[in-house]
Amino acid sequence: MPQPFESRRVLGRTGLSVSPVALGSSYGVAGRDIERAFDRGVNTFLYGSLRRAGFARGVRALPRDQVVIAAQTYSRVGFLMRPFLWSALRSLGTDHVDLLGLAWWNDVPSRRIWDAAIALRERGLVRHLMVSCHHRPSFEAFLGVEACEAFMVRYNAAHPGAEREVFPHLDGERPGVFAFTATRWGTLLDASLGPPGEPTPRASDCYRFALTHPRVDSCIAGPKNGVELDEALAAVERGPMTDDELAWMKRVGAAVRDARGNRTMSVIDRINGWMCPPKQLPS
Repeated sequence: MPQPFESRRVLGRTGLSVSPVALGSSYGVAGRDIERAFDRGVNTFLYGSLRRAGFARGVRALPRDQVVIAAQTYSRVGFLMRPFLWSALRSLGTDHVDLLGLAWWNDVPSRRIWDAAIALRERGLVRHLMVSCHHRPSFEAFLGVEACEAFMVRYNAAHPGAEREVFPHLDGERPGVFAFTATRWGTLLDASLGPPGEPTPRASDCYRFALTHPRVDSCIAGPKNGVELDEALAAVERGPMTDDELAWMKRVGAAVRDARGNRTMSVIDRINGWMCPPKQLPS
């Protein structure tokens, strides 16, 4: 009988206790489904790229002292960070977020950006700071920034490069790690892109793949509705992958990564091609 993932994990040196599956705001899950996810053990919520009102309403209905809330800012100007955060706090009905994510930095942000973020932390509006990045070699440089306490890392079976370029650097008192894009924007679930004769992964397989790595503390899911939410939560119940399952997922991931045609190049992949050096994109 497979053992489920533990219900809580410590998010690196932040000390925050997070659920293995975290829910993001961008794709549609909202309201009562948020409350249902909480009842089934989810305590971690990312108010991310798209701030949907239904998601915020669902989070507001939860006991604040029992949840971990993260918000992201894409601001490249330090003084704009504060109004961005205030807007999120009003929507979420809270006086602080547990994590403020500096989003999509492919190199270490300037001192002005860090100073603005640290000032928000000193005012009690933010407890911890994290960075999301698509250029994996940059994470080693982020380790030298004391204020950076958590990472958001793109990690999935089609893009396993974090195993070489990020995770080996995370020893001792390490930053916490959120994995994102676990399904590679749905392409890992497309049977037409996988290797002939191989089973097609479920979404829960994609989350299990990420969560099985010992350096991943939590995996961000973006369900559109209750059905997709149930599939994300099934990952926790199904538990870690075996070595054979991990090898199967990597075979599927390699086939999806190497597939040709417009279907395999999502809009986000195209943005990544602009933001990141092309040599970093294949794996």
